[in-house]
Amino acid sequence: MRAAENDRIIIRGKTDSTPDRHGTIREVRGPEGEPPYLVSFDDGHETLVFPGTDFVVEHAR
Repeated sequence: MRAAENDRIIIRGKTDSTPDRHGTIREVRGPEGEPPYLVSFDDGHETLVFPGTDFVVEHAR
């Protein structure tokens, strides 16, 4: 997986009752766009993310 600063991310909810989480990658800490990523979520929460299979990157243009 590769991403860049300002790419949008979606972490899919694990169940029908769990909403997706949306955020923006603020910092790429791995080499050549690889994880981990510092993500600022739309709810204001910021955390270091190691993506799993429920992680989708929407590349900034």
